[in-house]
Formats: sequence, structure tokens, C-alpha cells
Amino acid sequence: MLELSLKTLIAYLLGSLMGALIVGSARGIDIRVQGSGNAGGTNALRTQGFWFAAGVVVIDIAKGIVAAGWLPGWNIPGIAGDSGVDHEWMAAACAAAAVAGHVWPLYHGFRGGKGGATLVGTLLVLAPLVVPVAIAGWLSIVLLTGFAGLATIVTAVAVPFALWLLGLQTPPLMAFAIAMAGFVVWTHRGNIGRMKSGTEPHLAGLWLLRPRNQRP
Repeated sequence: MLELSLKTLIAYLLGSLMGALIVGSARGIDIRVQGSGNAGGTNALRTQGFWFAAGVVVIDIAKGIVAAGWLPGWNIPGIAGDSGVDHEWMAAACAAAAVAGHVWPLYHGFRGGKGGATLVGTLLVLAPLVVPVAIAGWLSIVLLTGFAGLATIVTAVAVPFALWLLGLQTPPLMAFAIAMAGFVVWTHRGNIGRMKSGTEPHLAGLWLLRPRNQRP
């Protein structure tokens, strides 16, 4: 189990590389003290604009791709492979660790994002057919409601069902998808509370059905 343990740790450390803080450091900005205080793409978009947010999302997706796609097959020098660990389970463990690293980044005081973009990166490797459906669903919910958090929650919960409908329900992949669905709901518990109280901010630029008095 040494290989699994080391690769899971490396995936966590990789996930701890926060796109928002990497891009922000180049501009002298810490978005954790702005907007919602979250070091993720949505807060980056609200507070810094499209191009800043695009850089954040690219980095956060890329680390999910590396963690789920390259790391499981890497032969660590001097470390024997775990013959009893299936590659798909190894990939799922590394993917989950990268998402956890994004939420609790070691290098940044364990104050990170909510895991959405990194989860997308892992799914681009583990279940690429699901990603276009997930993105379309996410965008539809944002366009209708203006709530990015709600869109992320619903999309994450829908992923296990999409895997089943597409015939991709292998045990490792389903276990990963179900665990991540619950994890994303948990990381968005603050959004849920703000939506209940009516204080959750909207992504006004993408909210097509916003009231006339809130339109520019």
C-alpha cells in the first residue's frame, strides 16, 4: 500500500496549488479577503473579472487532470508498485485527494476553494463523456437562477446518475462520484444557508431571468 499512500499524498499536495492564489500573487491580490472570501473561480469572476477567473479555472482543472490522469501510472523511483491495488481505484483515490487538497491547501493555511473546477479536471480523465453534460447542466442552472453554488451542487449530485445512464458505473468510479457529490454539498453548505436567507449573491452577468430592476 506504499505506492497508493505516496501517490495519494502527492495528489493532495498537487491539489494544494491554488489557481486563485497563484494568479493572485502575480497581481498582488488575495481574493480570500474579497467577495465571498472563497479562493475559487466564481469569487475570482465576481471580484476580478473574466480573464483572472479564466486563469484560475485553467490551473484548477489542470491539477485535477494531472492527479487523475498522469499520477496513478507514474512509476515512483525506488518504490515497488502495489500489485493488489487496481489502477482505477488508484486513479479515484488520487482524484479525491486532489479535490481535498484544493479545499484544504497545505500551502495556504488550509483555506482553499470548494472543489468544483478540480473535480471537473478529474472527470475529464475518469469519465470524459459526463463532462459536456455536466457543464451544460451547470450553465443552464446558472442562466435560470443566477446561483453558481446551486448549479455546482446540483451538477455534482447528478454525476453519479449520469454515469449510470451512460453505462459507466464501475465500482471505483461510482464510489468516487458519490463521495464527491456529498463532499461538494458539504463545501457549499454556506451557499445553501445564504440561499435560504436570501443573501446569496448572483452571477448577474449570466443570470438571464433576473428581475428587471436588477438589470443594468
